[in-house]
Amino acid sequence: MNRTTAIVAASILATTLSACGSNNLFSRDRPDEFAVSRQAPLVVPPDFSLTPPAPGTARPGGESTAEQTLRALFGGAAPRSATESSIIGSADGQRGDPGIRSNVGSPDTQVVDKGLITRDIIFAPEGDGRDAQAAIPGA
Repeated sequence: MNRTTAIVAASILATTLSACGSNNLFSRDRPDEFAVSRQAPLVVPPDFSLTPPAPGTARPGGESTAEQTLRALFGGAAPRSATESSIIGSADGQRGDPGIRSNVGSPDTQVVDKGLITRDIIFAPEGDGRDAQAAIPGA
């Protein structure tokens, strides 16, 4: 058994070391990937005579980042399509404000605080309710 183990170990070692050698099969010439395209010469960009902004002046855009974000998310008061108008008309939706999408994202929108109980219900672990418990605050 000892002699068999030595022969197996020697053959594994010989196979492993033979992978490190090089012969004509694996040492072929490969193309240079950098020689495929030409490198353009460096060019000095033209002088556009840009002046740096003066300290304390307003940005040229005139709109803050928050305003740009709200405009991108909610858009303006867009007119409704014919299909949307017919669906809203059949649902008696003419009482609604047509620009409500723009008003939802405004800072003046009032939000109702649902409290901790709603948060606990939403984040409760899933299950079939066999192990559910009710805790009465203050008891």
